[in-house]
Amino acid sequence: MQTTEANLDPREVAQFAALSGKWWDANGPFRMLHRIGPARLQVIRDAATKHLALDDTGRQPFQNLRCLDVGCGGGLIAEPLARLGGTVTAIDPGKENIAAATIHAEQAGLTVDYRATTAELLAESGATYDLVACLEVIEHVPEPEAFVATLARLVRPGGMLVLSTLNRTPKSYALAIIGAEYVLGWLPRGTHDWTRFVTPDELQAHCTMAGLTSFASEGIVYDLIRDQWQRSTDTGVNYMASVVKPG
Repeated sequence: MQTTEANLDPREVAQFAALSGKWWDANGPFRMLHRIGPARLQVIRDAATKHLALDDTGRQPFQNLRCLDVGCGGGLIAEPLARLGGTVTAIDPGKENIAAATIHAEQAGLTVDYRATTAELLAESGATYDLVACLEVIEHVPEPEAFVATLARLVRPGGMLVLSTLNRTPKSYALAIIGAEYVLGWLPRGTHDWTRFVTPDELQAHCTMAGLTSFASEGIVYDLIRDQWQRSTDTGVNYMASVVKPG
């Protein structure tokens, strides 16, 4: 059943809104998102250029590509998508996040259509996009299956959806909760609820129910020696998935 009722947790929205002034502090509470960003962007770029048959030889392979960033926060992915040439719309339910993102994009000389709204309301408008990115969001929503169905409505026939999230494993509890939040302090304590983490099998099932196909996933892991995040076959903690909408 389609609905315009927002599939979100008000406490989660408030938590990120309270940190809205720190999105672009590379050494602040969103440090990990800054560090993991290049690897995630490469996954998006490779998946989109392959599926949508884009010319990846230039600096802006996403030229004329209609992109949507769902749960954009301060714009850490929306801005790189715009730099790749995409026509980017970015949404977030937190007005404070949208305000911070808008100011930063203007200062960077980038054009991003930021909107303080929800995926449900945008889907109800009938808007669709070539590429929809939804990173580190699904593990924060109360009903992930319904959320994926909403995201599917936002993808045009023949388009692509790319997601990133955390796997629900003992390893992810040890590293993403105990390690990242309590030992290393990479994230504010309470950022994640391990019980809401989504396994690749669960995510694939949600995508299938939403009519999306060609599910592919890969891990993003932290290399302690190089102090950087890189792509991997290990999906035990952080992973990304891409799916397409037939048509």
